[in-house]
Amino acid sequence: MKDGKTPLPLTPSSFLVKESMCQPSPINSNESLISPVPVPVSPQTGSPLKLGVMASGSGTNFEAIAQAIADGQLHAQIQVVIYNNPGAKVAARAERWGCPTVLLNHREFANREALDTAIVHTLKESGADWVIMAGWMRIVTSVLIDAFPDRVINIHPSLLPSFKGAHAIEQAFNAGVKITGCTVHLVRLEVDSGPILMQAAVPILLEDTLETLQARIQVQEHRIFPAAIALAAHSFGNK
Repeated sequence: MKDGKTPLPLTPSSFLVKESMCQPSPINSNESLISPVPVPVSPQTGSPLKLGVMASGSGTNFEAIAQAIADGQLHAQIQVVIYNNPGAKVAARAERWGCPTVLLNHREFANREALDTAIVHTLKESGADWVIMAGWMRIVTSVLIDAFPDRVINIHPSLLPSFKGAHAIEQAFNAGVKITGCTVHLVRLEVDSGPILMQAAVPILLEDTLETLQARIQVQEHRIFPAAIALAAHSFGNK
């Protein structure tokens, strides 16, 4: 050693974890690691992004995007909100924000392609040029993807490529992993694949339940989704 000191030998006891290290973590419950780091918002010049939002449930991610627009954090406007479940709470949220809504109940279409054809027509009619899947719980087809190449964006509650598909948070929780999170990515035909735009890593705490973990991941979804949309527009260009 340069300092003349002899390094201590590594023994099995060197790797023992003290009991105190296994106590509930004092980490801030909303702490995360986001990559790439969101950059400060540039001056809002030029035409805003025209977003068509698709949602199936409560619409909290839709509202996070709407709030980011209102706060000047995302230079965009929401042209339409498409939802597929008649009782979805996103419809009421959209109305409160003054956003047009369209119900396209998937149960009324013969197949996925027929539904996506109606979606594409609605999006084009609204003037949207970016498609934001904010909790859209239906598999999309090439009909939609090809109509908006590299402009369909999805958010998934895991660190992809791990835990694809439904019940991703439950999958991670039951697998015993120590870190999970959420991913914003461009959509491809393979479910929950496509180029990753942004991720937030969320630690799973010893005291976590499935419900508390889900709530903390949702906080990060709301943080990265608007930033990832801006990043996609910067990377892939805006019409």
